[in-house]
Amino acid sequence: MQCRDILTRLLAFDTVSSKPNVDLMQYVQDLLTAAGVASVLIPGIGGKANLYATVGPADVGGVMLSGHTDVVPVEGQAWTKPA
Repeated sequence: MQCRDILTRLLAFDTVSSKPNVDLMQYVQDLLTAAGVASVLIPGIGGKANLYATVGPADVGGVMLSGHTDVVPVEGQAWTKPA
């Protein structure tokens, strides 16, 4: 799979914070699995999930990266144009 195809698919997920993210997390987990990366999908509440992945040896120190997959909805915001 090409990088452009992956990005196109990632951008197609509706990631508004009020909606479930399990489909996105499963897609990313599938990509990691295909690349030989071990990961665990951790179910949450309301169709939410976290994904924990380990790359490299487990017996030495490493680096932890943390991120999020959601965006804040624009409905109900007080602004009408960019600042």
